[in-house]
Amino acid sequence: MNYASVIETPIGKLIILADEDFVHAVTFEEKDIADLTENELTVKVANQLKEYFNGNLRDFDFAIKQKGTEFQHEVWQDLLNIPFGETTTYAKFSAHNPLAIRAIAAANGKNNIAIVVPCHRVIGSNGKLVGYAGGLWRKQWLLQYEREVAQKGQTELKF
Repeated sequence: MNYASVIETPIGKLIILADEDFVHAVTFEEKDIADLTENELTVKVANQLKEYFNGNLRDFDFAIKQKGTEFQHEVWQDLLNIPFGETTTYAKFSAHNPLAIRAIAAANGKNNIAIVVPCHRVIGSNGKLVGYAGGLWRKQWLLQYEREVAQKGQTELKF
């Protein structure tokens, strides 16, 4: 059986999809969840995301399981190692396998668990914001927010 929770965030509505044991998606994408109810896991995830947006949580502790290839799972696991409030470039992220930079970028783009699997922390090798399924404005907001919470400076000037 599938379950869902929805939370409002400063950057829009997030939909959490799970079964009894694993979270399968945390997405800004519109989904038809009219027939789905919450369960203990989706409520836990919703509460942790609320704590994240309140600046009180940096690491999530629930089981996730996305559909994907072994390679995609390796990339998603590597994303979990990017520290809160920091970014890396695609070049650095793929340094262990430089010939696979495009495949790594494609796997990053297939991530269905926004924020929790922090694909937003990977930027272009030229330092520019590139590709984010939730929109580049959300990516910019998340990076700036995390840097401020982590007290690692600002990502843009404020007036």
